[in-house]
Amino acid sequence: MPEGKLVGQNVKLTEYQRQWLSDIYDNNTRTFILSMGRKNSKTATSAFLLLLHLAGPEAKPNSQLFSAAQSRDQAAILFSLAAKMVRMSPELSSYVGIRDTAKQLYCKEIGTLYRALSAEASTAYGLSPAFVVHDELGQVKGNRSELYEALETAAAAQDDPLSIIISTQAPTDGDLLSLLIDDALNSKDDRVKARVYTAPIDSDPFTEQSIRLANPHFDYFMNQDEVRRQADEAKRMPSREASYRNLVLNQRVESKIPFISRQVWLENCGEPSDSFEGLEVYGGLDLSSVSDLTALVLISKQDSIWHVKPTFWLPEEGLIEKARLDRVSYDVWANDGHLLTTPGRSIEYEWVAEYLRGVFDVCDVKALAFDRYNMRFLKPWLEKAGFTEEELSRFVEFGQGFISMSPALRELESLLLAKKLAHGNHPVLTMCAANATVVKDPAENRKFSKSKTTGRIDGMVALAMAVGVCNEQNEQEVTPELIIL
Repeated sequence: MPEGKLVGQNVKLTEYQRQWLSDIYDNNTRTFILSMGRKNSKTATSAFLLLLHLAGPEAKPNSQLFSAAQSRDQAAILFSLAAKMVRMSPELSSYVGIRDTAKQLYCKEIGTLYRALSAEASTAYGLSPAFVVHDELGQVKGNRSELYEALETAAAAQDDPLSIIISTQAPTDGDLLSLLIDDALNSKDDRVKARVYTAPIDSDPFTEQSIRLANPHFDYFMNQDEVRRQADEAKRMPSREASYRNLVLNQRVESKIPFISRQVWLENCGEPSDSFEGLEVYGGLDLSSVSDLTALVLISKQDSIWHVKPTFWLPEEGLIEKARLDRVSYDVWANDGHLLTTPGRSIEYEWVAEYLRGVFDVCDVKALAFDRYNMRFLKPWLEKAGFTEEELSRFVEFGQGFISMSPALRELESLLLAKKLAHGNHPVLTMCAANATVVKDPAENRKFSKSKTTGRIDGMVALAMAVGVCNEQNEQEVTPELIIL
């Protein structure tokens, strides 16, 4: 084995691996789909198969072999694993060559060549594959993949091509992998086969029984304590549940998921300090356009707890109607002092600028994160309020995409789990927390989704920016881009 807890040991196939080999080679299979949770040796099994067709008994003279993935990083994984197997075997390394830069393996003796391809690369047309591994095809969104279609079409030139698909499941029934699995399970074509290990969607997702149903190698290769930890974390944190259901239980799940559970949020409802006067403060400012909610969230660390001070604004005119339409108690919150109003039917940034002037006058503001979109409207009012160039330099542009938001959400999540926040159960911020959902990119980076939520999340966006800019500056892992307004 090239890596993992069995590294350096001779390969001994499990009963499941022997069954998969039987499915493929005892039945003249054209396409074999293997879907189960992560860390079940799917990639290692694929590497074994690849070497069988490159330099083993299944090799065909002068044949082309490929692995295909959605990203260059993913494409490199199978190549790297197969290359390690070659290097660790004196016999294989004597006649299998490795081209690391090109992500290729070749056998001069019989003329076979393997290449790792990604969807990010140039066209795959013009190839003639005898063997293909489609790695993590579940990452394809929608019902088509140009790379998949190019390779499968090209394989038609071979007498007995073989395609192996290894992946956790896709999010929806309409995605390419789901369509292929459903077709294989319901098809009468005995050359198309699928082995799908998954926990029923209506089962208790946090039991070991459910975990075992989706992980045939639970007793062989997996770190059982780590999997159980992931189950416990997903049970406490809804933001983790969808990823857990997909990657561990191998279920089809939508990526729209809540960021935080009500239980964990309420575990952080300690009363924050009444005043941040003289304290080091970090902040996040989510500026609305026209009549939506504007949010400012300040955080200050006191005795290992981050105290949270949120401020919200809405236009005064139309407040009752907006409360009725949104089914949210904006008018009650305004009367109780939890929500500030500005004159007219749109947000008056003059009021926000004057409030920020007061914050800077009494607090040691280290950094205030903002989204640049509406900042151009606030800038003139900041200047009019008397902000100096040095004070303006503390306004830090903070992106709303995966690159900036994912580390911020990770840090905010860690603080909440550790019960290191004191937000006082502020009603507007609590509403935003209940509404906040996240989406993920293929690399598992996360950001808040304003498009998929059914309510306002501005306060949580501002809180995440405050935590994110604090983390960036204190750890100096990322140098923020300072915007001089």
